[in-house]
Amino acid sequence: MSRVSVVTGANQGLGFALVEGLARRAGPADVVYLTGRDAGRVEEAAARLGHDAVRARVLDVGDGRSVADFAADLRERHGGVDVVFSNAAARLSPGRPWSDQVGAFVTTNNLGTTHVLRAFTPLLRPGGALLVVASSFGTVRHLPRHLHERFAARSLEDVDATMLAWRDAVLDGTAADQGWPDWVNIPSKVGQVAAVRAVAAARRDADTAAGTLIAAVCPGLVDTDASRPWFAGMSGAAEPAEAAERLLDLALGARRREHYGELVQSGRVLRWS
Repeated sequence: MSRVSVVTGANQGLGFALVEGLARRAGPADVVYLTGRDAGRVEEAAARLGHDAVRARVLDVGDGRSVADFAADLRERHGGVDVVFSNAAARLSPGRPWSDQVGAFVTTNNLGTTHVLRAFTPLLRPGGALLVVASSFGTVRHLPRHLHERFAARSLEDVDATMLAWRDAVLDGTAADQGWPDWVNIPSKVGQVAAVRAVAAARRDADTAAGTLIAAVCPGLVDTDASRPWFAGMSGAAEPAEAAERLLDLALGARRREHYGELVQSGRVLRWS
């Protein structure tokens, strides 16, 4: 059976490198979907790769209907999927108020993550992998203790409600009074990992028996257009291709039970709490 892979947010940076790596490891019948919101940029990225396995598709992860329709199309075409990287992310810009940025950030990074989890976990074939690209900020250890219980989520709906409530607190200026960190990436990444944990809790026994992996992953600092504005220098950052190889090894390599439902960095589980 051919391997079917999907990468969101894939027209540049880490996502592009993931598609490139999947294509390089592809067999003759394998398919790799390079997806993003902008049709021109997605087509241009696929053309740059020039690989027969790569197919360009427009996908807005912030639009639940767009994600569900794409998943339904893949079910009809292929019967299922084997590898999904939920990588799409909205950029943050230094110097702009968080209230101007948090709406699009939550829509793409958080609701986008839960849309992908809802649509694609039912399509995962045995032995497949769905990995959500997060960061080392994605544990409740980075939040005040009184906020931890908000992420003891038992469903994706719970996670969405928490993230939307945090977004609204940023918008109305009450987030600091509630104890939320000023750096908006922290609650957002915690929400992404909480979403993975909620899905994994319901699927753990069946997935681990089948060798299927659902996890969040931390690629570390990667030298991309999105990260450069936030750092004076990038000497310690990995190139996208280097970071992608580690994530591909996790998705395509031997399974380790302790990785399931956790946040994984370079093969090591980062403690949730």
